[in-house]
Amino acid sequence: QVQLVESGGGLVQAGDSLRLSCAASERTFSRYHIGWFRQAPGMEREFVAAITFTGGSTYYADSVKGRFTISRDNAKNTAYLQMNSLEPDDTAVYLCAAVVRFTRTPSLYDYWGQGTQVTVST
Repeated sequence: QVQLVESGGGLVQAGDSLRLSCAASERTFSRYHIGWFRQAPGMEREFVAAITFTGGSTYYADSVKGRFTISRDNAKNTAYLQMNSLEPDDTAVYLCAAVVRFTRTPSLYDYWGQGTQVTVST
């Protein structure tokens, strides 16, 4: 079983940047595709970005394309989400998740972290 721990969230102003980290407990981290999702109060969990297990391919939601970058370092069992030009609509709890078979569908992910809060003020 993979345990995931997110960090790096916080309160920032519009236009600022944040870098989220997702640290995994297992050396088998490199066998999993990693996704970042976010959930705002009263909203469904939505896909933000994903990266394949080798890091060779990345995918983004249209709302973050060009502003966010997902990456991973398998030697450190860690994935990252660099968020630039943050907007108030980006405010949410951000969660990372791991899956064996690539998908953008949250319900199909196998393992989840607890999430980290990102708040963007105007």
